[in-house]
Amino acid sequence: MKITASLPVLGAVLLLPAAAQAQDACGDVVITEMDWASAAIVTQVSTFLMTQGYGCDVQVVPSSTTPAMVSVAETGKPDIVTEVWTNGNPGYDELAAAGTIVTLADVLSDGGVQGFYIPTVLAEAHPELTTIDGVLANPDLVGGRLHSCPEGWACQNTATAYARAAGFEEAGIEVFQHGSGETLATSMAAAVENGDPWFGYYWEPTSILGKYDMTRVDLGEYDQETFTCNSDPACEDIGVTAYPVVPVKTVVTTTFEAENPTITALMNNVRFTNAQMGEVLAWQEDNGASNSEAAVYFLTTYPEVWGGWVDDAARERLSALLQ
Repeated sequence: MKITASLPVLGAVLLLPAAAQAQDACGDVVITEMDWASAAIVTQVSTFLMTQGYGCDVQVVPSSTTPAMVSVAETGKPDIVTEVWTNGNPGYDELAAAGTIVTLADVLSDGGVQGFYIPTVLAEAHPELTTIDGVLANPDLVGGRLHSCPEGWACQNTATAYARAAGFEEAGIEVFQHGSGETLATSMAAAVENGDPWFGYYWEPTSILGKYDMTRVDLGEYDQETFTCNSDPACEDIGVTAYPVVPVKTVVTTTFEAENPTITALMNNVRFTNAQMGEVLAWQEDNGASNSEAAVYFLTTYPEVWGGWVDDAARERLSALLQ
């Protein structure tokens, strides 16, 4: 089986049965496809590697965090859950404590990152703005505004609490609450493209931070107790604390680990940096591509990355397919 590495053709390959020449077929695998872009790409990349590299018969199950954990608890399926954000995740905590699941890789090797950002060109022109003290001392340089999250987002609470505790209003920085995630992203894009200042909340990996060069402002030390209070609108003991870096894991059921050590080893190797994932997400958005097409883009752009995830036999099969 030899296919030239064109995106349309390889995108179709993701829908084909397992590679005919794959040896020691791994059998049936059930994997989640979570309902956000980065997780879907992780699933599509992993599915391609399993089917075409190892001969697995993979069933992809659309899901989200809570339903996936409930399903594992009640039915023992899916076998693999990708992109589990482990902070404040009672389902994950309970299953891990019970020994029902095994935690594998930091599938986002940098973790889930969030905080306040400024354009990198602004940071290079004014290095003092890379710390919150520098921002507060120079509100005009950041446009006198914090671009904050829409109502209903958890970050709306934390950003507002941080701004109050740090004295943004007294320093001359307005907290502007956007009406939607789209307007928050658009405000950043417009500012960067026009060379205007921008200061606001965002997170990664995301397509917009894959497209635009932004610098995260140093918000000080992280304190769990303070952050927990900042997250609760009813808590009065708010304070200044950085945002946590959230571990983002792949997990498998304990049964699957015991019965499928080869695929467990593969999934323990599947790791994306935020820069890699952000770049793929930006490409996907710019090209109106599907998740499977974005997966193929990653596979054809980063062969040196996924080549280190698979064993020698799978690498040979996949390299022949992707050349």
